[in-house]
Amino acid sequence: MASKPSIPQGTRDFSPAEVSKRQYIIQTIKSNFEKFGFQPIETPSFENSDTLMGKYGEEGDRLIFKILNSGNFFFNKNKIELPESIEALQSNSAETIDLSQRIELNKFTGKISEKALRYDLTVPFARYVVQHQNEIEFPFKRYQIQPVWRADRPQRGRYREFYQCDADVVGSKSLWQEVELVQLYDTVFTSLGLEGVTIKINNRKILSGIAEVIGASDKLIDFTVALDKLDKIGEDGVKKEMIEKGIAEEALVKVQPLFNFTGTFADKISQLSDLLAESEEGMKGVEELKFICDNVATLGLATATLDLDVTLARGLNYYTGAIFEVAAPKTVSMGSIGGGGRYDDLTGIFGLKNMSGVGISFGLDRIYLVLEELQLFPETVAATSKALFINYGDAEALYASQAIQKLRKENVKVELYPDNVKVGKQFQYADKRLIPFAVIAGEQEMASNTYSLKNLVSGEQISVGFEGLKAALLA
Repeated sequence: MASKPSIPQGTRDFSPAEVSKRQYIIQTIKSNFEKFGFQPIETPSFENSDTLMGKYGEEGDRLIFKILNSGNFFFNKNKIELPESIEALQSNSAETIDLSQRIELNKFTGKISEKALRYDLTVPFARYVVQHQNEIEFPFKRYQIQPVWRADRPQRGRYREFYQCDADVVGSKSLWQEVELVQLYDTVFTSLGLEGVTIKINNRKILSGIAEVIGASDKLIDFTVALDKLDKIGEDGVKKEMIEKGIAEEALVKVQPLFNFTGTFADKISQLSDLLAESEEGMKGVEELKFICDNVATLGLATATLDLDVTLARGLNYYTGAIFEVAAPKTVSMGSIGGGGRYDDLTGIFGLKNMSGVGISFGLDRIYLVLEELQLFPETVAATSKALFINYGDAEALYASQAIQKLRKENVKVELYPDNVKVGKQFQYADKRLIPFAVIAGEQEMASNTYSLKNLVSGEQISVGFEGLKAALLA
């Protein structure tokens, strides 16, 4: 007996209604990307492993899906030998693998896998810029809307296959780019009717400055990774992880003000200035934040709020300046629905130095869940036809098809029921498909060159000519 069909954990099928809603979000984001001058590109779904590995930190690298090379592999002395330590790893979790085992595992993996599914769109974009640098006019503003894959633990709003919607600018160090990206976030969420989002901002230079001030510069990555988990594990959890990573308890006393930052944006900037007075790098971050926030305040935002969050770290190692994260309205329980930041030399890892960039991403799947929970999808967003023409036979179907052909040229979504079956069954079909109108085109209508248009919601039925039919369905 055939096994029950299923899909891999962390992936999903989408119904016509769900696809229509997702396309509505994508089209809204896309139109605003283009309004702000961004151009579309696409990159392959998988990259060479060395393009991706080592770019996201140790935790990120663990989540990259690797692709086996084509062909069969026999683990014996004539082909590829399976190291004894690899066999031993089968009973260990990723967290208990020691350094020597990890090195051996990586060497072995490299023999059977040379490619990997992309983890995000930013690193492939950096590769694209370097590879096509002679064809690009800088500064280059690109947007990209494609799926990515992460071997993460699936949960609500977090999947192993999901879409990212990115907008990046490379080739400019101007902070006006950050100002524009804040405005872009505000414009998109306002267009979606999602009011009350909070655009959180921080700066990696500030985090570097704090690490310097507390004497933990050599633990910067551990410091930021732990700090980035504040929302998930709380203050005590963050401190415990920092201590486990080798950050001294005396240093945590100095960092305590981070957990109690309150007040207006100006108040927080003032507190940061006091904390980072002895750090040149930290003060540079404060100045950058002040420039961005002062100009955003002058220009104004439609429905979003910009807030300085000094605990915002974002775990990705390539950020060097401003970092962003977007929180949904407080009435919804959801993780971040967007994020991004400045990276001064991401292309340098591929051989193109001094190419600063900054970008943001929209989390399509989480935005969908938020819009659904708040019932913000317009009623017009549907995969259904506007009207179903009832089939009374071949002659009537031909008469109906002539009208259908004209209506489709006017971008009206209409269809003919394909079979000449009982009229009740055809109306039932329209009802289940949530099609709002039925068009009756029988012998009587053919004789008078008219159509009977029935509103399937109200039950009202009128007789109209083609122009009247078109006007009614376009309304």
